[in-house]
Amino acid sequence: MKFGTFLLMQSPSARSSEEIYRRGVDVAQAAEALGFRSVWLAEHHFSTYGYLSRPAQLATHIAAKTTRLRVGTAVIVVPLHHPLVVAEEIATLDLLAGGRVDIGLGRGYQHYEFERLGLELESGRARWDEAVDIILKAFEGKPFSYDGKIFKIPETTIFPQPLQKPRPPIWITAQSPDSVEGAVRRGFNVLTGGFGVPLERMAEFRRLFDRIVAEVKPSVQRAVYVADNDADAREAAEQARWNMRVTLSLRNNYQRVEKGRAIAVPAPKEPTVDELLDRYLVIGTPDTCVRQIKRIEAAVGITHFNCSFWFGDLEHARVLRSMETFAREVMPAFA
Repeated sequence: MKFGTFLLMQSPSARSSEEIYRRGVDVAQAAEALGFRSVWLAEHHFSTYGYLSRPAQLATHIAAKTTRLRVGTAVIVVPLHHPLVVAEEIATLDLLAGGRVDIGLGRGYQHYEFERLGLELESGRARWDEAVDIILKAFEGKPFSYDGKIFKIPETTIFPQPLQKPRPPIWITAQSPDSVEGAVRRGFNVLTGGFGVPLERMAEFRRLFDRIVAEVKPSVQRAVYVADNDADAREAAEQARWNMRVTLSLRNNYQRVEKGRAIAVPAPKEPTVDELLDRYLVIGTPDTCVRQIKRIEAAVGITHFNCSFWFGDLEHARVLRSMETFAREVMPAFA
């Protein structure tokens, strides 16, 4: 199994942008030193839920400060941008990173972000389908034109072209059966999991993978924390609850953002701490973490596992210590 780490770069307490970015680079460099394969960077806008608005830009910076670590976007929210610009940014990143790039693309889910860019979330599906077609055509390295309902592009060739051929690996976020099916029918790999997705939901996706195509590479993302004891684990689970609450409120359009600060709004029905630890998170002693990842492996058939070590307001030292213990005592169980 290949292990990566994921950066949302959130701050419930609205810490400074300088501190958040310094922490993000620290986590990425620690991931390389500890033997993780990759770092994945989220795109979010206009709130402390995520400070990272240009993931390809930070990925380029991290690539320059590392030598082996693959850098990835998880994800570029494609409908928020012109697809030709997305293609150019991906190609530039791939060249400057020496081909150490994986690209996650997504349709987006936050009314809050779309509205502030003058877009409607409901238009995302149509923009998404056409934009992905254009991005793939752009990577063929030859002139093309496009006549869609939304995008009309006269003959165009993009420069630069990516280093990896025919293009960097593409991963698509999928949190619903329709999204999973659409991704695998295009031949893309699938990113799933995240805050608020229980284990049994991911097992449903596995059955869908098997029905559509056997060759798909699924990757799961989970909040991960290697705890010293039960009290430490339960406190970390409450930190993860902040991410879950804000994620679900933004997804379902009942969010609260006050002067840019994302507020954790409780859902009408929430899992208990015990349910979080059992069905939503990978938090506990090293043995517990191994057992939980093996449950996910059996249920979903994953080839890649992305660890979200930094969530809520976990102190930086705790995050780095958790990463070190995970690399030393959990990863060898999957070698």
